[in-house]
Amino acid sequence: MGSSTSSLYSALAKTVSRPALPHPCDSTYNPGNDLDLNQDPADPLELLRECREVLRNRPAQLQRAFVQTGHGDSRQTIRVMQWNVLAQALGEGMDNFVQCPMDALNWAERKYLILQEILTYRPDIICLQEVDHYFDMFQPVLASLGYQSSFCPKPWSPCLDVENNNGPDGCALFFNHKRFQSLNTTHLRLSAMMLKTNQVAIVAALRCRTTERAFCVAVTHLKARSGWEVLRSAQGSDLLRNLRTVAQRIETKEKTDTDIPLIVCGDFNAEPSEDVYRNFATSNLGLDSAYKHLSTDGKTEPPYTTWKIRPSGESCHTLDYVWYSHRAFDVNAVLDFPTAEQIGPNRLPSYNYPSDHLSLVCDFSFKDPVLVSQ
Repeated sequence: MGSSTSSLYSALAKTVSRPALPHPCDSTYNPGNDLDLNQDPADPLELLRECREVLRNRPAQLQRAFVQTGHGDSRQTIRVMQWNVLAQALGEGMDNFVQCPMDALNWAERKYLILQEILTYRPDIICLQEVDHYFDMFQPVLASLGYQSSFCPKPWSPCLDVENNNGPDGCALFFNHKRFQSLNTTHLRLSAMMLKTNQVAIVAALRCRTTERAFCVAVTHLKARSGWEVLRSAQGSDLLRNLRTVAQRIETKEKTDTDIPLIVCGDFNAEPSEDVYRNFATSNLGLDSAYKHLSTDGKTEPPYTTWKIRPSGESCHTLDYVWYSHRAFDVNAVLDFPTAEQIGPNRLPSYNYPSDHLSLVCDFSFKDPVLVSQ
């Protein structure tokens, strides 16, 4: 369905074919080394047109709208995307989406569906999970658009058990270098009960070039499946401890007596009823969940962020979140979810949506510094 060639990939051939980058968890790895700061970024609208041309024989993209919350200064909006993109090796080799035809998952076209989703919303910060094509797709393409990035793979990625895999999957974090200056990047291997686990996180300290205000953004992917609730809770507690440590380090470096605000994105693999959710909601870091703004009472999460059909049956859950420091940020808008009718009876992934998880996109703005310090 559709052509698998495009000038987008022709133009990036020299980037993709260069020598391998240093190991991403090496302490000497600098995620900014791969971005030519003097190069004019590619035109995102032109790349979006190329994606749509490749996908012209597939069903139309899911139509979603932003819900305005009526808060904050829209002139200084920071748009953040959270998305589990579905590792290619897992989608084709392990996840058993029984209602999704295999040709809907072929990488030659699915990569354009992923890029289309990103280019449609053009976030300033992108937090992704299950990335197993970082070096040959995500990094070079998004670098061409002016994104600086970092990638942290899982140490025992299940992708490596799939024949003809493209390497381990992991978390990736991208930010628009024209909008933000990188202050520090920390890669974490999350612990539980004093033992290192297979789950990771990235914490990036950034300075907004417009407001000169510093903040931290984090991306993570906690342990999946039922029966692992205690482990997820411990991983979340470890992440909260590390976020506190990183934030305090930046506060010392910045010589500020106010808390460094946080945005924490992730596939937590946990419903709001789990301890890990409650621990984030009640943490002394002052975090709140942005997507509660979609609910009429402002207290309820969406009914689903992932919807799939496997041999065991239909699975419809809320597992993905965007947490933020509510004392420092306003939520200006959030991207609504498609309805069950729009998604279709075969659920996700599909010919017109590349992942079993829906992207979460939020517009934030800094609150007045005087109000924050009170």
